[in-house]
Amino acid sequence: MARVAGVDLPKNKRIEIALRYLNGVGPAIAKEIIEKLNGAISPDVRVKDLSESQVGLLNSLIAKEYKVEGELRRAFQGDIQRLYDINCYRGFRHRRNLPVRGQRTRTNARTRRGRRKTIGSGARAVAPAKSAAKPQGGA
Repeated sequence: MARVAGVDLPKNKRIEIALRYLNGVGPAIAKEIIEKLNGAISPDVRVKDLSESQVGLLNSLIAKEYKVEGELRRAFQGDIQRLYDINCYRGFRHRRNLPVRGQRTRTNARTRRGRRKTIGSGARAVAPAKSAAKPQGGA
């Protein structure tokens, strides 16, 4: 099993597909990485068939030219932290776990806001029965 950028790639997949398991690598970047290796690795080769030297080439290229995995996550978190620090509207929305890009929240927005929370008691509790004898206030 090949380990690239701290991630174990699935051994039975083609390298072009397996590279997509890295955070920050999609179809276009996976194809670009393979092209930059100038034929050292075929896009059709399975991960289990890679030699140690090919895995080393892959690791060095990715580390040198691309932000993936932890480095990319730190960059995203730093961007969001900057929005918090400058007290902008987008930072406020991130902080309160609300949609950031102008979507409505009166309905929908469930992905961002989470499960519905019932306001109030939900099912009403039965009120204790009042006494039948009420004083009559008359003259």
